[in-house]
Amino acid sequence: MSQSDFDRLAARITACKICVERFAKTRTAHAPRPVFWGSATAPVLISGQAPGARVHESGIPFDDPSGDRLREWLGVNRDWFYDRTQFAIVPMAFCFPGYDAKGSDLPPPKICATTWHSEVFQAMPQVKLKVLVGGYALKHHLGMTGVTETVRAWRQFVPDTFVLPHPSWRNTSWLKKHPWFQEEVLPALRERVEEVLR
Repeated sequence: MSQSDFDRLAARITACKICVERFAKTRTAHAPRPVFWGSATAPVLISGQAPGARVHESGIPFDDPSGDRLREWLGVNRDWFYDRTQFAIVPMAFCFPGYDAKGSDLPPPKICATTWHSEVFQAMPQVKLKVLVGGYALKHHLGMTGVTETVRAWRQFVPDTFVLPHPSWRNTSWLKKHPWFQEEVLPALRERVEEVLR
């Protein structure tokens, strides 16, 4: 796919309003704002959950403390991470799903991936490395549940795919309980990212 064709696909995604009624019923009662980040040349694909409230405001994926931690895990700085020719970011839903009545994040609506993912992934055959971030992405791409068990089995998926927990601050205790992640997985991830982007 040419970059101009890819740009047309991106424009269709960013104009999507399929969840307008769904989001209007959430606690945040927000309008859709799809955040799509990619190009026809990016060799690294990051697939996570969905934009949070801060990303909904900025329009920049992983523009939050989770993004800071993810970039540290990958061994790249902000400029490199936000170079669309190097990194594509395709979450389970392109929009912030909103909060429930208790103020917790709602899950990414499945209709987003059902509507767009097939076309998006077909448009990016150049991807050499998939980085799957968090339980929703692991289940969608690999059909696997249980983040700890899946990440512990990370060697089954390399070199084309790395499986990670979500980099949220909520997972700090998980990281402390599983030191092997930082000792074994992250060095291998950084080495592979450097190799792919070289």
